[in-house]
Amino acid sequence: MDRHLSFEALHNFRDLGGYTTPDGRQRVRPGRLFRSDSLGKLIPDTPDWDLFLSLGIRTVIDLRHPWEADRAGRVPAHPSFTYRNLSIEHRPYDQPAQAPAVEPGPYLAERYMEVAEDGTQEIREALRLIAGTDAPAVFHCASGKDRTGQLAALVLGLLGIDDDQITEDYTRTELARPALLADWRTRHNGDSPTWPHHLHAPESVMRLYLTALTTRYGSQEAYVEKALGLDPETLSTTLRANLLEPAPTAG
Repeated sequence: MDRHLSFEALHNFRDLGGYTTPDGRQRVRPGRLFRSDSLGKLIPDTPDWDLFLSLGIRTVIDLRHPWEADRAGRVPAHPSFTYRNLSIEHRPYDQPAQAPAVEPGPYLAERYMEVAEDGTQEIREALRLIAGTDAPAVFHCASGKDRTGQLAALVLGLLGIDDDQITEDYTRTELARPALLADWRTRHNGDSPTWPHHLHAPESVMRLYLTALTTRYGSQEAYVEKALGLDPETLSTTLRANLLEPAPTAG
């Protein structure tokens, strides 16, 4: 399944549909939940804008800091959807400026754990928004990799999707990296980031993060209960009712 949608300005907009539960009987319903890089790059009255509106999205969740949205722009307002800015990252860090020797797996997994523990209020609200609608929704950050990847991993985990598929979803940002990196260089006068791993999405990052979360809390469900203060069974049941469907059968 080609998950990336063909936008001109957006490079990492993709459908979370199609991932299957371990028994193979259900899958995430296509066209219901999307993840993306910054929607502030959308411009009204363009083919990109028409494509975005055609998806029927009713909820946009912006995971960036408010100052990021102010500086880089937010999705244009439209009566067809609501917009929420929920900054899940409370300790900003400068990925492009890291030393070349810094390994991405341990470094980013540790940053993700900081987000998981700092951003509980915003993560809780994002999950409520996603679970509270049976209409299409999208969540995004700047590149659609880190904060977006964390929320995607949590939602997929609550839907019963296994860690292998969650990790596969995370690594799909690699397909968008050349265009994302070109945009970064354009914004920085043609320079390259100091950290050669910037905008890469290696498998090790997500696997180390999921292991760290499980080690600290026991499971993603336990994290939802202990850190977010939500009933994981109720939340999972609601998400599955809205976002899962029977998987197609062969023939």
